[in-house]
Amino acid sequence: VSIVMEASGGFERRPLAAMQAASLPVSVVNPRQVRDFARSLGRLAKTDAIDAQVLARFAEVLKPEPARVSEEAEEQLRALEQRRRQLVEMIVAERNRMRTSPRTAKNIEKHGRWLEGQVKKIEKELQDLIASDPGMRSKSAILQSVPGIGPALTFSLLGGLPELGQLNRKEIAALVGVAPFNRDSGKLRGKRTVWGGRASIRSALYMA
Repeated sequence: VSIVMEASGGFERRPLAAMQAASLPVSVVNPRQVRDFARSLGRLAKTDAIDAQVLARFAEVLKPEPARVSEEAEEQLRALEQRRRQLVEMIVAERNRMRTSPRTAKNIEKHGRWLEGQVKKIEKELQDLIASDPGMRSKSAILQSVPGIGPALTFSLLGGLPELGQLNRKEIAALVGVAPFNRDSGKLRGKRTVWGGRASIRSALYMA
């Protein structure tokens, strides 16, 4: 018996945790892969019942690996990293507003400084959390031994890519969406492109 569910922007986490706590084998798969699989079967319509049938067939044919049991520290890290990312986006938005709203610039600047203080507090929490967990501490040290990878990218990778260390280099590249895919047909050799994957991780890697 195996259970397969689609990733749905974080809504899958609570049922995933509940099923893992009950020792049930559950896999979380990419919705895009499932839709591509459905098209290959000629199932173009989309309803809850059809989706359930397609997921069951997907599990039967491809046998996805069960999700790794997520520890409490990893959940905390993920939540803190997500909040840090939200605050950084708010800071960027406030800086953009300063250019277009000169009359409220002082107020915006004050709010921006407060947001920056919140980011520093969360980064301190992230550093303390990583330091308290041997596994994450080891991963952090390995990541930051690479030129160009600092604390910010380390937070993003540990929080948004818990599969690091569990998959080989090709699998992890495909998961992030930085592995170029072939577009060949007969003698035609199309341009290799990257797509899909985890956009927030790709953006963090690009900035680094």
